[in-house]
Amino acid sequence: MPVTPTYPGLYIEELPSSSHTITPAPTSITAFVGYTHPFRGLCATEGRWGQAIQIFNFVDYERMFGGLYQPTAELDANVANAVYQFFLNGGTNAYVVALRPRWVTQVGAGGTPARASFDPASTTLNGITFTAKELTSDTNPISITIRDVNLDTADILLTFETTLELHRGVKVAAGPSTDKDLIQTRLASSSLVTVTVAAGAAFTEATATIGDLTPPANAHGTFLAKDFTDAFVTDGELDKVDIFNLLVVPGVNDNAVMSAALAFCSANRAFFIMDPAGNWSADDTTPGLTKVEDAIGTVPNTYPNGALYFPYLKTQDPLTSAIVEQPPSGFVAGIYARTDTSRGVWKAPAGLETSIVNTTGVVDSGRMTDMRQGTVNDKGVNVLRSFPGSGTVVWGARTIGSNPALRQWAYVPVRRTALFIENTLMRNLGWVVFEPNDEPLWTAIRVSVEGFMLSLFRQSAFEGATPSKAFRVLCDHTTTTSQDVANGIVNIVVGFRPLKPAEFVIIKISQLAGQDQ
Repeated sequence: MPVTPTYPGLYIEELPSSSHTITPAPTSITAFVGYTHPFRGLCATEGRWGQAIQIFNFVDYERMFGGLYQPTAELDANVANAVYQFFLNGGTNAYVVALRPRWVTQVGAGGTPARASFDPASTTLNGITFTAKELTSDTNPISITIRDVNLDTADILLTFETTLELHRGVKVAAGPSTDKDLIQTRLASSSLVTVTVAAGAAFTEATATIGDLTPPANAHGTFLAKDFTDAFVTDGELDKVDIFNLLVVPGVNDNAVMSAALAFCSANRAFFIMDPAGNWSADDTTPGLTKVEDAIGTVPNTYPNGALYFPYLKTQDPLTSAIVEQPPSGFVAGIYARTDTSRGVWKAPAGLETSIVNTTGVVDSGRMTDMRQGTVNDKGVNVLRSFPGSGTVVWGARTIGSNPALRQWAYVPVRRTALFIENTLMRNLGWVVFEPNDEPLWTAIRVSVEGFMLSLFRQSAFEGATPSKAFRVLCDHTTTTSQDVANGIVNIVVGFRPLKPAEFVIIKISQLAGQDQ
């Protein structure tokens, strides 16, 4: 507060700081969009379909969305697996937009597909109905065994894949609802089944299985592009998220979905990690598959905010221990997050240091040679390859901006660095609004932004030996004219020299003639 002098001498007055520190925006918050478990998790049980729900580890995912599950022929588990691989490979922060399971019925001849509800499979033993919380099939059932029946109590054994539950001393006889041993209470904690008990139900020694799903008549599983494009609308749930940096739509290579996702990322200053189609191959030696260099022309490239990775990866299914093939986007999103943390967003998420965790390598049809990769690299295909001593790594850092008009954004770290700076300044310059639009404001803006850019320069985020050669910040009468001032506009120009990855390393060797060996 102001000092009122009353005696000759020195006075101290503490002045408030006029500087505005800029806090860097996050760079690897990842949004996942796709179908999740139809029965389990708070999303399914509380009807939170379509909401953008934040998670910080895979335990959060299991609680909210039901976790991993073994898909049937009609339902896939790409989102669950992609999120699982994301956290294993270095991810720490994500949003999930869960879409309803994709069963539809055809309305009349050539009618519009309409979503149909379907019921989980169940079985009834002497008045006790057990209903599956998991996706089951006749070859992958939940097994129920009632044993050691003693008057009104019994043991109930439930098994499914690698999960085993044993509930001892369960009661079925009528009794007070507060009895903690009643079957309804004891099995409320089961991860495999729910139970309902009819009047007069009783325990008998029995074994049964819960087999396939029970979809409604004429229902069939299918992919609906509208399920996804509806998630990418202005003022939608994901659009209202404070910030996300990366978007993953695992396993989806539909043109309409990819176009909508790219446009959505452009509007939200985010970056789309794209999957190839499952039937793309490295060459034409596998009958029935499409060579990637022929297929890439179908991928939209009107925005530079995306990168495509090829091929699918092999990994061990944690539920069955079988080797399965999964789309790469979840793995790669984790690599982005890991690289951002260890090196910075300006470092290409590629190279021998990007060893992919939890994969046994690329699918057989996706193995690339150097010459073959050379034919797709400039088309914006980033290849995953395996090398001795390094495992499987990301071996490409191109955006899909093969469009000549977008060539300045040809590299993933260049585009993402620009998005990072844009997000940071947008989130930190709100104090400028309604300030007097004159030289003091312009000076304060320059000081704040230059301080932020200098901090990046000191982290080796830019090309250039000195700050003046690495970046510039302009905000004065040359950027903000008197007409701008009259219209309430202040213009800030921020330029930087991005670091481009050393993609082609050329080694020149010469021999000194006439010298002793």
